[in-house]
Order: sequence, then C-alpha cells, then structure tokens
Amino acid sequence: MPALIEEGRAKVNLSLRVVGRRTDGYHDLESVVAFADCADRLTLEPGEELKLTTAGPLAAACGDTADNLVLKAARLLTEAVPNLKLGAFALDKVLPVAAGIGGGSADAAAALRLLARLNNLSLDDPRLQEVALATGADVPVCLLSRACDMTGVGEQLLPLMLPSMPSVMVNPRVPVATKDVFQALGLRNGELLVGATDVLEAPAWPEEGASTADWVDVLATVANDLEAPAMRIEPVIGDVLDSLRACAGVKLARMSGSGATCFAIFGGPAEAHAAAETIRHDHPTWWVHAGTLS
Repeated sequence: MPALIEEGRAKVNLSLRVVGRRTDGYHDLESVVAFADCADRLTLEPGEELKLTTAGPLAAACGDTADNLVLKAARLLTEAVPNLKLGAFALDKVLPVAAGIGGGSADAAAALRLLARLNNLSLDDPRLQEVALATGADVPVCLLSRACDMTGVGEQLLPLMLPSMPSVMVNPRVPVATKDVFQALGLRNGELLVGATDVLEAPAWPEEGASTADWVDVLATVANDLEAPAMRIEPVIGDVLDSLRACAGVKLARMSGSGATCFAIFGGPAEAHAAAETIRHDHPTWWVHAGTLS
C-alpha cells in the first residue's frame, strides 16, 4: 500500500478567554480558532512496527521522539481500537515548537487522520474523538482543522465560516511552556475569571459571508487572556507585538495561544508580505510567515 500523507496546519487563536479553572485543575476556555496556510507534513508508511522519524528545518527542536504526540496519539488509539493497523510515521517539521500555534497537536491530529484512513475509521468515530482529547486539549480542533469557536477544555467545537484573512505570524524562537503561562495566570481550582455578566455580554461572531473587516471589528472587543502572563515570562513577546503593530496596514495584532507566536491581520496580501519582509530584515533570527488565516 502506498504511503499516506497529511498536513498538520498551524492553529491560531484569534481570541482566547479563560473562563475559569475547574476543580480538577483544568481550565475552561472560549477561543476563536483559525488555521494558517503553513503546516508540518506527516507521512505514514503502513507496516507492522509503530515508529517515528523526524526531518525538516525544525526537527532538532522536537526532542526525544519517544515523547512525541504523534506516537502518544497512535498508542492511545491502539488501546481504543482492537487490531489497529499501524506503520512508520515520518514528520517534516517546519512549525516552531512550544509556540502557541499547536504544532505538536496538529501533528498528533494528522497522525489520527492517517490512522483513520488506514483503518477505514470515520473522523466522527467517538473513539477517535476521545483519543484526540486524551492526547491534548488542542488536538480535537486540529483534528477537524477548520475554523471553530472552541469551548470547554477544547472538546466543544462550533464550526465558523471565516474569510481568508491576510496575515503575518512571527515567533521569536523562544519556547514558552503552556503550563508555565497558566501557572502565571494564577487561578485557583474552582476560581472563575469570567462572570455571568461577561458571558451574557459576549460578542456574537459574524455569520457566513462576513468580511475580514467585520471579523476584526468583533475580535477587537475581546482579547487573549494569556498574553499578559506570557509576557511576564518572556518579555520578547511584547517586542514581537510592537513590531507587528508598527507595520503599515495592520488591522489587529495579538498573541496566539500561550505564546510566543504572535500574529497580525492586514487589509491585503501585499501589505502582509511587505510587513513580513520588514520584520525579517529587522529581526533575522525570528521565524516569520506571511500568508492567510481561515
């Protein structure tokens, strides 16, 4: 059987509200999630042995393959689905790690999609959904790999129709651990950050056919609640945001996820590409991608 290929697209949190911390220690969130046109590539060669090899410009940042979420997802699915067909995964890594854009989660989700194809499983199979959430909070939305309003701990997904928005993504090549950012947020078990009034006054997301400007107007009224604690851990995030906000044509700039990747939405692709070139020139060590979010 020929090798199967899937892309793990970068996830971008256009907004991220922390509703509170549950008594079990997990955080309830609400986030508008988009996906970028940059991605890792994962290949599956069907075979008897489950294994993973990594290559690509950022392969060295993946760490020990034994701890990779691709293998974690595959092993969990093996426990859930009897006689699961497996094989050898090969990951071409181009997305930064520990970057707030779900690189590892996108790779794990790509692995689950590949195994689903190999084993004739529907993506709606509840076992696949359970394994995705058990692998990581961002894996369910990455499994779907389309724009969603994500709530709960990541398991509740409401698909959204986003326009194709010109954007620039920037990572200063500084890893930020999600657990450290939530710890810096400082919520106790059972503590709410968002009250009933905030929920009632939450914005309604634009409907299908809305323009980029419509979305920017609404997104500007919410924020990423993890931005401030992440900046206390890595102040360079503030430098990235300043660089994006100084660019001509920028409509909105903020941090994605728990950082350190930040993004900006622009009025048109020419402005986005010009901004990316300026930032690359001024900060040659930073990872910069100009493209679209949708």
